[in-house]
Amino acid sequence: MEKTKTHIIVKVGFLSALAFILMYLEFQVPLFPGFLKLDFSDLPALIGAFALGPVYGVMIELVKNLVHSTVTQSAGIGEIANFTVGSIFVYTAGIIYNRNKTRKNALFAMIISVFVMAFSASLLNYYVFLPLYQKVMGWPMDAIVGMGRSVNGSIVDVKTLVAYGIFPFNILKGVMLATVTLLIYKKVSLLLKQ
Repeated sequence: MEKTKTHIIVKVGFLSALAFILMYLEFQVPLFPGFLKLDFSDLPALIGAFALGPVYGVMIELVKNLVHSTVTQSAGIGEIANFTVGSIFVYTAGIIYNRNKTRKNALFAMIISVFVMAFSASLLNYYVFLPLYQKVMGWPMDAIVGMGRSVNGSIVDVKTLVAYGIFPFNILKGVMLATVTLLIYKKVSLLLKQ
């Protein structure tokens, strides 16, 4: 029992460290507002949720963001957002996949989790995170909307920013994470099961 706990702690620690490193490999995606950066830091958490269980996927998200909060420039709001949205994504996928560990169910789990994440991220950004950035960081909402308008003329207010910027960005991110996971999970899971 003690050996199993130690193995899981080591795996969660390794995946968390990898996720933290991947946070720094972010890049701008054309056609999306500049504050939306794509990275693959949720990939280790998704793999952890599949291989170890959904709770461990959330733990990886937590450790990644706690470590990143020591070097943040977002007053912690970015890390809270990353943790919340990432946890919704990996927990949803992990719960579904761990009920029936087949390739078909993995695909189903990731499709559902992509839409749950995108919908949740949209609501959370509209009601919580964008207002927090405005209040805590002093960013005028017009400036935030303007960042979206500069790449998409259809973005004229917070609702259209969420509909034409945040929602499709999270769909794209989720699809990319799901695709990479499907391509590498089988090989990586063998290492995690040792």
